[in-house]
Amino acid sequence: MPAPRSATGLAAKPMRWVFTWPYRVALAGVYRAGFKPWQLTLLALATNVWVGVLLLRGDRLVPGLLLIPAGLFDILDGAIARLRHEDSRLGAFLDSVLDRVSDLILFGCLYWSLAGQDETVEAALALATLVIALFVSHIRAEAEAAGVTLSEGYFQRLERYIAMMIGLPVPGALLPALAVLTVLGGATVLQRGWAALARTEAGG
Repeated sequence: MPAPRSATGLAAKPMRWVFTWPYRVALAGVYRAGFKPWQLTLLALATNVWVGVLLLRGDRLVPGLLLIPAGLFDILDGAIARLRHEDSRLGAFLDSVLDRVSDLILFGCLYWSLAGQDETVEAALALATLVIALFVSHIRAEAEAAGVTLSEGYFQRLERYIAMMIGLPVPGALLPALAVLTVLGGATVLQRGWAALARTEAGG
């Protein structure tokens, strides 16, 4: 079984080093169980919907724990597609769109929950994180539409998941986690924007 694909975020290399063999075991199990890529994509979305519902109810512990299988499904769908030789532009497009929907559910529901509990600072940071996450993806999409490959980013989807896996279930950790996501997510927007401008100008 292949190792996880290389990524460029801050957590990508250490996570790849630590979880290479657990990842391979999970990938082998899912592959032999006969899962299709689209099934894993929908499972990731469904798990995020469950997370959103629980957040709206004011729960924190279970949503944080559920992000673990949600993230695993999200990672494995592309790997299974490549193993089964079923990867396609349509599948990649749907996966990307549903990833954005999942981000919207997670941080939108978190914002709604925090605002309803008068946790103003945390709610504002959750909303800022959502906007930044969508903006990071939008910059990449616009760059690729212009023929520029763009993968840079200190904080990408993996880092957002890890921050929320810690911030939601650990008492007192949500505010620092959201603050880190906002600051480093904003840095990622600037990083990607600069890279996109430089490469587009060089290409022109």
